[in-house]
Amino acid sequence: MQKINKKNVIDLIMIAIGCAIYALSLDMISVPNKLTDGGISGITLLLRHFWGINMGLSSLLLNIPLIILGYRFMGKRPLAYTIWGTLWLSFFLWFWRLIPIISQLNLEHDLFLSAILAGTLSGIGLGLVFRYNGTSGGTDIIARIMQIKFGFSSGKVLLFCDTIILLSSLSYLDIKHIMYTLVAAFILSRVMDAVQQGANSARGLLIISDHYQEIAQMIDLKLDRGFTYFEARGGYKKTKRPVIYLVVSPREIPVVKELIAAEDPQAFVSVIEVHEVLGEGFTYKQKRHHLLIRK
Repeated sequence: MQKINKKNVIDLIMIAIGCAIYALSLDMISVPNKLTDGGISGITLLLRHFWGINMGLSSLLLNIPLIILGYRFMGKRPLAYTIWGTLWLSFFLWFWRLIPIISQLNLEHDLFLSAILAGTLSGIGLGLVFRYNGTSGGTDIIARIMQIKFGFSSGKVLLFCDTIILLSSLSYLDIKHIMYTLVAAFILSRVMDAVQQGANSARGLLIISDHYQEIAQMIDLKLDRGFTYFEARGGYKKTKRPVIYLVVSPREIPVVKELIAAEDPQAFVSVIEVHEVLGEGFTYKQKRHHLLIRK
């Protein structure tokens, strides 16, 4: 049996906080402004509207079959985290309804602002849950399975699932509220991915140039970044040439472009979005941020 360590405790605390933020978004913004939601939460809103069933209770009951499905693909610890997240989400969906803050934020006359705020808060909450290896149940379990097995973005999977559930919500909401809900769902997916990926996002550059040695020397001397040579072969002439692979922070991209252009204006450069980077210069030993090229 795996012992509970400091990391596990932090994971559990952050999952609970994420569920609290997500539930607050539903209770404080979505429900009062008649914005629906996707996944299990959207179904609980349907049940609440037509039959007055408590959202916390219906969320807990609907998650049972999905938790069983999750056990098959996710293993014991992810299952425990999922159960933990499901329980906290159900609790906070009930708890926030008892707090006066719910009636203090009046956004009923501004659906656009409501959609932005709902998407942002929900994205932050779910992003924290996923960042710390948990789910809040529901379609989050499906998103986690798709992420583990196929490497799909959890935010995009949730956006797809949410769209399907939202179509069902047309049974009690007009098209205007559904469209604003889609805006909230889109913002949720973007914010969630940003929170989940964290602050260690970066950009990878593939640089192909006949002046690769000069470019590499300038990167080393003036940018103070490491790089790697890949041996590549041209598709047309079949000639071999090194390709420089470099990972930098987003703010360093303009500096790198200036360095390359100074040595070879005809160089081929491909910039790749790197969602997370670990290692020296990013998470172990931080490099200095360069506002200007060092002289």
